[in-house]
Amino acid sequence: MWWFIPALVATVAWGTADLFYKKGADPADKYSYMKTVIMVGLVMGLHALYVIVIEGIQYDPSYLIKYLPVSFFYIVSMAVGYAGLRFLELSVSSPVQNSSGAIAGLLTFLFLGQTMTGIQLAAIIFITTGVILLGVFEQRLAEQERLENKEEVDRKYKYGALALLFPLMYALLDSLGTFADAWFFDYYAPVDDGTLEMQANLSYEFTWLIVAALVFVYVVVIKKQSFKPKDQVNRGLAAIFETLGQFFYVYAISSNAVVVAPMISAYSVVSVILSRIFLKEKLTRNQYLAIAAIIVGVVILSIE
Repeated sequence: MWWFIPALVATVAWGTADLFYKKGADPADKYSYMKTVIMVGLVMGLHALYVIVIEGIQYDPSYLIKYLPVSFFYIVSMAVGYAGLRFLELSVSSPVQNSSGAIAGLLTFLFLGQTMTGIQLAAIIFITTGVILLGVFEQRLAEQERLENKEEVDRKYKYGALALLFPLMYALLDSLGTFADAWFFDYYAPVDDGTLEMQANLSYEFTWLIVAALVFVYVVVIKKQSFKPKDQVNRGLAAIFETLGQFFYVYAISSNAVVVAPMISAYSVVSVILSRIFLKEKLTRNQYLAIAAIIVGVVILSIE
């Protein structure tokens, strides 16, 4: 049961990161999401160096290659998700993307032999249903606001097959990353010296650092875009919470992936609540009901 606390911390941290991702996004800057990638990679890289240099953790560079398939799926899924926002409203793509947790749970159940109790299954159904309904209600609210403001949205951003392809690809890639994570820990656990989670996390962070360096060269050196530290505060805070969530996530997923994956997909509820508090947005009754379903699922998991 020790996996529950790390999973809960990761859920809250990633939900908080979402708030700062929203605040740091600049619709007028087409390189905005790339600058976020730079900040995430920078913070993760600094954390990895801190763990090795200050805490004295021994790192085996071979794990950079061993863990690369997992890192690949996670990082590419995030890139696809960012790119998809050009074609589809976030409120529409969110429920599709967050279904990745349920897909990953199903994959680990079918192919890795991981099991769950009937009560855990019920909790996962509560969480997954709540996440999907929350996205649906968000989309309806956004539609209502656009109608009230007499805003017109290009049909391709809402109904195009290409638009729906992005969140579907994100959900698939992210679920494959989670499945690969679970497989990684199952495969290497017999020869683990007790530091497998740390080796995996450091490998992920160093991979992010490499990606960030490449993106920095492209954005700042090649494209000559401004990258002033004072303009990266919200992106930096998002990166800090992203890194915090990742640190606790690997410990949770290594223990009970079949339950952890759907649970952590509920981090969107944290994002919605914080958005209402700090961005002064309001929740409808249906949104409260969806959030309540997710909370019930998390509470059931904590008791079980």
